[in-house]
Parts: sequence; C-alpha cells; structure tokens
Amino acid sequence: MTVERGEIVALLGSSGCGKTSTLRMIAGFEAVTRGGITLGGRRIDHLAPARRNVAMAFEGYSLYPPLTVRDNIAFALKGARMPAGDRERAIAEVTALVEIEPILDRYPSSISGGQQQRASLARALVRNADLYLLDEPMGQLEPQLRAVLRGRLKNLLIARGMTSIFVTHDQTEANALADRIAVMEGGVLQQFASPSDLKDKPANLFVATFIGEPPMNIFDAGIATGGDQYRFAVDGDLSVDVAAGGIAPAVRDALRGRDRVRLGLRPHKVRLGSGAFRARVLSNQWLGDQTHVAAEVAGRLMVAVAHERIPARVGTQIPFTFSARDLHVFDMATGEAVSHGLEAG
Repeated sequence: MTVERGEIVALLGSSGCGKTSTLRMIAGFEAVTRGGITLGGRRIDHLAPARRNVAMAFEGYSLYPPLTVRDNIAFALKGARMPAGDRERAIAEVTALVEIEPILDRYPSSISGGQQQRASLARALVRNADLYLLDEPMGQLEPQLRAVLRGRLKNLLIARGMTSIFVTHDQTEANALADRIAVMEGGVLQQFASPSDLKDKPANLFVATFIGEPPMNIFDAGIATGGDQYRFAVDGDLSVDVAAGGIAPAVRDALRGRDRVRLGLRPHKVRLGSGAFRARVLSNQWLGDQTHVAAEVAGRLMVAVAHERIPARVGTQIPFTFSARDLHVFDMATGEAVSHGLEAG
C-alpha cells in the first residue's frame, strides 16, 4: 500500500480488524513482523518512534497531566526550538481550528474527554512532521461539532499538503475526509481505492456489503446461455436476460465457464413503482429525505431506496425494475468481483 505525498488516507473497517495496529506499527509502537515501512524513501520500521518525525493523535494517547493544554500543544515545538513568536502563532491557529482557546490554561484532569481529544489533535497538527497519524481523531465529539471540525481539518490538511493516515469506523467520516480509503477485515487489506470506486467497483463481496448504507443486495443466481443471450436466474420469478452483444467482451470472457454467480445490486439502483418484477413489502420507512423499502423477492430480502415517498403498504406487492448495467457479479466460491455492470456502457 503506497500513500502519496500530501494524500489523506483512511483506514476503515470493523472493530478488531487491524486499523489501529497498523497505525501503531507506522508510529513505531508495535513491531513489524513481515514486510517494511518506508517514509519519504527512508526505511523507518527499525527506528525508534522519536526518530520517525511522525505526529500522532491516538484515541488513547493521553496528554501530559502536569502540563496545561497550552504547554501540551507547545511541547514538541519547544523541543524543536521554534522561536516563541512563531510558536504562539502556530498554537493560536490550531487551537482556533479545534475550538479550545478557552481551556488553554487548564490541566487535562479538569477538561472533558471531548476537549482532551481536541487538545490531542491540536498537539499533533501543530507539528511540522512528515506524516500525521490520527486514530479516531473526533470519535468523542458531538455530531454537529464533528461535522464542522471535519471540514476544517480537511481544509488544513489540503492547504498545507499534510500527508495523513487516519483510522475510523465511520464511513461518512472516511468519505468526507479521505482521498483514498483502505478497507480492512481480519488483518487483511481488502481494497485500497477512492470512495467512489469502493462503492461502484468493490473488489469483493466483503467490500460490496460493508461499504454503503443500506448495504448492497446480494442474490445467488444461475447462468444459462442460449442463442444470443445470457439468462441470470435467481428463481423462476426473478431472472434477467441480457443480449450477448450488449455485454462487453471482457465481461463475457470473465463469465465463461461459470454456471453460478452472486449478483449484487445497490439499494438506490432499484426503481420502485413500475417494472416486470414483483416484491412483497416487509417495511416502508420514510426517513425525512428518502424512503427505505424492505421487501421479499425470490425468497430473499431486498432493500430499495427512493428519494420520494413510496405509497406501499406492508404485505402488498410492489413492482420494481433495475438496469443490468447496475448489477455486480461476484465469484460464487471466492467472493471476488467478476464484473461491475453486465451491459456495455
């Protein structure tokens, strides 16, 4: 995995997948057992943390209790012998960004957990480092404040070209901040790509169902070819016929020799209210700006998202349709992606 200079990268995954352990290895707090870490062309995995020029804001990385918030933030700057005037300007800028000016002369024990987290973030951002490592940097903040600081943080990182890697379990935060996202599961990197590619071109079933809310609908389907068309059949009531000539050659090659696949369809790609297919409505929720409809189709659960109210009662049948261009195909055994979209676009 290569992070470019000035890039903002998110490590995203469920709890225990290895996100923080990866960050701690880069910082030098955990040993690397295989492979290596290079920063700016220099191998660093054998160096002590203090020699790596990496700034850190870990969720459990406490402030120095005997020092005020101001002195905590200034600690590394004093060690670097930054002139007092420059130091005060740097502290003023970063503390304004995270809104902690009123608590600068207080001690860590007298401020809240959210304030401590913002002070820890300020202490990392104020440094002139080669890399910034942020572990759940805003996890303890209220949603409204988190949204505001997220935008400010991104603007700062971009304006200064600060190469950064941050850990989060929040997809919204990852999408809002990161240029690219590394999706992890079970200590394994599943995919490293832009937010749009993770959603539109997931590498495997895990990424397909982990990224996106609600998650992708998955159906097991058989493949049959006859004449000049392919038929993808979930059961007798749900099958999709696609003209062979309308399928890209690379996709036809990928499908050759397969008789079973898994089909994926994003909820927002399901079009409700018309079409040849039918589903039995299980729930219908209006969430203020969109409708989530859960329905049973071919004995399986399907979720659809619409940006208008859908007048469908629980227990009734609702028509729906979708485009073959929006279907994702995954290998039945491995879960690896075979194609994204059946029709040539």
